[in-house]
Amino acid sequence: MKTEGYAKLIKMSDAHEMVADPAEDIRGRKVHDTDGNEIGKVDDLLIDEAEHKVRMLRVEHGGILGIGATASFIPVDAVTRITDDVVHINESRERVSGAPAYDPDLVSQDKYYEDLYGYYGYLPFWGVGYVYPGYPYYR
Repeated sequence: MKTEGYAKLIKMSDAHEMVADPAEDIRGRKVHDTDGNEIGKVDDLLIDEAEHKVRMLRVEHGGILGIGATASFIPVDAVTRITDDVVHINESRERVSGAPAYDPDLVSQDKYYEDLYGYYGYLPFWGVGYVYPGYPYYR
């Protein structure tokens, strides 16, 4: 259930914000699924305007040299481990590719993110009882 007035998500690059420790900025890192298969790379991070916390990874996959690439959004809750080069998630490639597509002309942002959290089976960050995930393990 959605609470009124939850924060809008914006790309970190558009917000002109930075990760506190540049070594922990995962943009540009590869994303691997539960089986270790590469899905794509972290293109950007979506943060909420109110709490300035990362809520989603924007992962680009497919295409050639970035041309024709498709973007998927993955809740930060799915991140299980982060290494120097790879962000590991607990979802399969098929699951990510089957996630609801975002088209701002067809669906409102709040409805889209509500559907996306439901698709992945996570409580939305604006929901009652939501707990921000602990920082993923770095090695």
